[in-house]
Amino acid sequence: MAMKPKTHNGNGNSSDNNNNSGGGSSSSPSPPPSPPLRSSVSQCRRRVRSKAPSQLLKDSFGGGILFRRNLRYLVVLPLLYLSGLLMCVGGPFSALVGWPTTPGAVYRSHDMFRKFWPHIHSDNSSVLELSSVWKNKRRVKEQKPCPNSTASPRFESSGPSGYLIVEANGGLNQQRSAICNAVAVAGLLNAILVIPRFDFHNVWRDPSEFRDIYDEDHFIATLEGYVKVVKEVPEELMLKYENNITNVPSFHVQAWASVSYYLGEVYPVLQQQGIIRIAPFANRLAMNVPPHIQFLRCLTNYEALHFSAPISTLAKKLVNRMIEKSSRTGRKYISVHLRFEEDMVAFSCCVYDGGEAEKIEMDSVREKGWRGKFKRKDRIILPGLNRINGKCPLSPLEVGMMLRGMGFSNDTSIYLASGKIYWAERHLVPLLKMFPHLHTKESLATPDELAPFMGYSSRLAALDYTVCLFSEAFVTTQGGNFPHFLMGHRRFLYGGHAKTIIPDKRKLVVLLQDTGLSWKDFKDQMKEMLNESDRKGMMVPRVRKFNRKTSVYTHPLPECGCLQRPPNTLIIPNSTFLNYHQKSMR
Repeated sequence: MAMKPKTHNGNGNSSDNNNNSGGGSSSSPSPPPSPPLRSSVSQCRRRVRSKAPSQLLKDSFGGGILFRRNLRYLVVLPLLYLSGLLMCVGGPFSALVGWPTTPGAVYRSHDMFRKFWPHIHSDNSSVLELSSVWKNKRRVKEQKPCPNSTASPRFESSGPSGYLIVEANGGLNQQRSAICNAVAVAGLLNAILVIPRFDFHNVWRDPSEFRDIYDEDHFIATLEGYVKVVKEVPEELMLKYENNITNVPSFHVQAWASVSYYLGEVYPVLQQQGIIRIAPFANRLAMNVPPHIQFLRCLTNYEALHFSAPISTLAKKLVNRMIEKSSRTGRKYISVHLRFEEDMVAFSCCVYDGGEAEKIEMDSVREKGWRGKFKRKDRIILPGLNRINGKCPLSPLEVGMMLRGMGFSNDTSIYLASGKIYWAERHLVPLLKMFPHLHTKESLATPDELAPFMGYSSRLAALDYTVCLFSEAFVTTQGGNFPHFLMGHRRFLYGGHAKTIIPDKRKLVVLLQDTGLSWKDFKDQMKEMLNESDRKGMMVPRVRKFNRKTSVYTHPLPECGCLQRPPNTLIIPNSTFLNYHQKSMR
């Protein structure tokens, strides 16, 4: 049965972080927010700086001329800058002074929906079949065999250098990144890795341990022969630290540390002490590492990290139920990662169609969550600029219009991976009108099945991750660790194609404010956007210089290619689940 807007909570957002949101009651808490509360950079603020012209004023005649000439710039340029900001803000001020707003700066999607709805409702022409969405295919290359060992020649004749303890922080996929990096660092330093510890943070508030999320024994067994992993530090060594692992001195490693940094700075300390603890461990290893170390990341991400039995059991049930409910579309479905929770809307500083009530509520959420950070005198909030720069979360209505414009019919089954939608009873109604076969884990699972997961955002996110992984098309709307890991995993499984729709939000917001646009023209633009996603889904970055945007987790090929398996051996044998995936790979 399709979900109902008033009971939807979409809890356990598949992203790494979410928080509670307004708009409808919920029996389960929403996962914690994506944005870190103490982030030094905000998407919605631009710092205004002024520079004193002290160097221009000289005691010479020439200095006086320079000062007078630059004084004009000091007066004119700030005025131009401020006028540009006001133009970008759009909304009430522009209307007050009679200026035209910058295209795309104002949310008018609800008006466009009212205009397009008769056409959407009656448009059954050129319906896009899910089986034919992805037309581009990568040429399969013969892969080199995986290495039998990743030991560095410098360590071949020596024993382990010591024990490595790491504390992984963040949500599900940030922790996953930290685990993969920890295995890589252990291999780099010839260390014995202690099962990573998960840092409890007041943002995500999930007390889950490694074994609650992942199959601990499978993790250890898979890495055997590459990196030795133990569940605990030997007792005789812990006696030195009064059997308290937090007494082990914490070594602070710089972000994105290089291989040379670890070998020159960390390895001597590890060798001397026999044990080292790195906390925090988020993004503490550079993406650009030697191939044998990169392989350890691949092996960990795609082979060693299997979800725990409770998670994988329910996840398979959810996938099977989505397949059963997708008989109208060849047993295939779309998954949408929707980031429209209260905290995300508040943090973005974007303005939607809620009027004064929305403004009051968002101001309250920002003050409660970020304690005056948005009221600092040197910060300017620019909702219009954020929107035209593609920084605003897509609303459920915008996602629905985009998908209908691409050609997906109202028979299409959609799995919604999200936290609790902001003002759900209002924002979900148009999406349900366009796609009545809308499902979440709450609508697919029974309350008893979900009960053990409630209150654990990472475990709930793991359910969303699995259902999205096996969808025919995955739609990402706001970025973050969740879609980046998922796109990489889908590339790994689906012959190098991410099978992911990535909206061009800069283009979309302009179209959704153009009241003169026809439904036919909008559809043509959306089909172009889908074709671009198809093209980019199979692309490999030309420059294989890994950075945060082109990491091995998002673009795993060819580095992880030796681990790929034939389609008929990819999935744990579970009738419907197995058959569906075999067919989707052909």
